[in-house]
Amino acid sequence: MQLLNFFISSAYAADTAGPQPQNGFSLVLMLGVFVVFMYFAVWRPQSKRAKEQRDLLSSIAKGDEVVTAGGMLGTVNKVSDSYISLGLADNVEITMQKSSIVKVLPKGTLKSI
Repeated sequence: MQLLNFFISSAYAADTAGPQPQNGFSLVLMLGVFVVFMYFAVWRPQSKRAKEQRDLLSSIAKGDEVVTAGGMLGTVNKVSDSYISLGLADNVEITMQKSSIVKVLPKGTLKSI
């Protein structure tokens, strides 16, 4: 019988006084803590990453070596408002959206690969 009590807990009757009233201040405090947590955990890092990406895209210039979202490495040949011309190899050039650039590499990286 002792082994059975280990796996199945006993049930006890509830208090007959009814549910206890909750303090409204604790609910407001809990909601405030949740909002602050969501700000620091989600909104702030996301806006910081978006700002860094915007700055990266605005700083791209001709001659920069970049990595695309697809993993291609190339040299920027021409820059327009929303498109760039990317040279992948000799006589191989593609046009792609500027927003697909993930990272600008240091000069000389492509020659060392």
